Amino acid sequence: MTSILGLRPAALAIACLAGLPGGAQTVDLRDLQLPLLPRTADEAARIRAVTAPTGDFTAPERFEAKPAGAATVRARSTADAFSDPSANIGLEGRMTFNLGNGLFTKPWVSAPSSTASSDGLGPLFNARACQLCHLKDGRGLPPASADEDAVALFLRLSVPSDTSSETGLIPDWIATSPDPIYGGQLQNFSLAGIPAEGRMQVETTEVPLTFPDGATITMHLPSYSLADPGYGAPAPGLMVSPRVAQQMIGLGLLEAIPAAEILAHADPDDADGDGISGRANIVMSRRHHAPMLGRFGHKAGMPTIEEQSAAAFSGDMGLSTPLHPSGHGDCTARQAACVLAETGADTDGLEVSAENLDLVTFYARNLGVPERRDVDDQQVLRGKAIFYAAGCADCHVPKYVTGRMKDAPAQSFQLIWPYSDLLLHDMGEGLADHRPEGRATGTEWRTAPLWGIGLTAQVSGRESYLHDGRATSLIEAVMWHGGEAQPARDRVYTLSQEDRDALIRFLGSL
Repeated sequence: MTSILGLRPAALAIACLAGLPGGAQTVDLRDLQLPLLPRTADEAARIRAVTAPTGDFTAPERFEAKPAGAATVRARSTADAFSDPSANIGLEGRMTFNLGNGLFTKPWVSAPSSTASSDGLGPLFNARACQLCHLKDGRGLPPASADEDAVALFLRLSVPSDTSSETGLIPDWIATSPDPIYGGQLQNFSLAGIPAEGRMQVETTEVPLTFPDGATITMHLPSYSLADPGYGAPAPGLMVSPRVAQQMIGLGLLEAIPAAEILAHADPDDADGDGISGRANIVMSRRHHAPMLGRFGHKAGMPTIEEQSAAAFSGDMGLSTPLHPSGHGDCTARQAACVLAETGADTDGLEVSAENLDLVTFYARNLGVPERRDVDDQQVLRGKAIFYAAGCADCHVPKYVTGRMKDAPAQSFQLIWPYSDLLLHDMGEGLADHRPEGRATGTEWRTAPLWGIGLTAQVSGRESYLHDGRATSLIEAVMWHGGEAQPARDRVYTLSQEDRDALIRFLGSL
């Protein structure tokens, strides 16, 4: 059967996602984990009105203090500010959330163990518990010194490939393969008797930056390599990409944004000539066996929260799930001791059952976004005006209304303020990792959501931003922007100290 456009249904869905000629702004429902109910014409008009960019910076916008709508939680002054459940999930939802929290925070141990459903760690791994990377459900931190073990920061690995299963199916797919010896991720820890894969070596150069008004900051330029390889030299052409764990708040609301409204911001050929050409990453879903819009991860390489969670169980801790059933995680055939090690599989053949994966997914989907602080402060409002005038809001899109979902009322039809378009943008050579992922090139990154960013130090212990945590302040993070963001970065660079302070104060209120 073919569509009226002459494409088979699967191809039409891909065309829509990719913005190909003939692709309308409608997307196969498999693009979302939960099906959306249709919007009425009246609802669509109301949504266009409420999400239109503001031009009034004399007072807060209506509902701006509640960035997650009815799911918004109170702002706490402790390190637990990101650990509350969404405010609208009810008593039963809170009970499920607490069960997921128990699985998210518990340390896993090696098999065999008398601790039921807690063994199977490794044999190679990066952390023993989810929350050791996502500190208090917030951002992870890179090592503070050269002799500190990296836990929340690790290296993605891949080598160039001529073809892959996605080649020819997903437009502009860049074929790569895991390293044949070290797999897709460097694990720097291992169980007793099994060699670790090696360690990530980081060398950081401090570079002073002077603003036109004479103020200075320090930029931190890191370089990364694989040191002390435990299984010999990796394959020629190895590409590495440092990744620090991201904050967990509001993920379910990001998943609930209709794909068509994300794609409406895409402009892959820069048709409007503004220098910004956001592109969608499209990836194969392990759950739905179809191409889907990538939303999660630094390069939008994961389509759903469930798949992001399952990949972390496998890659970070070596634990099997229904989506990654190998009990040896990222072990390769060249790592014999790893492949032969005992697993912690239960009667279902898995270390993390389908039920437990669902619980962790529910937990990740329902971590609440704290309410804004000082939303009506005059300096904050001045900073907001500068944010818009500099062009930051062109990629950090402030607001959306989530879709109506009968099975997810907590995320359904909420006005949210994540400050992201969830699209890929060329960020220039300064941030490039030169390692593609899906359709993302080696200079492209997903626009990071900004909600909660002002609480980073409070939650994680110190400031650390960007994909590898290199930036130790918000102004440094802004100054690292290049590529499509270079004009916005340069506008901030030329601001007065007073205006820079206002911008940072605004970001700190998010």
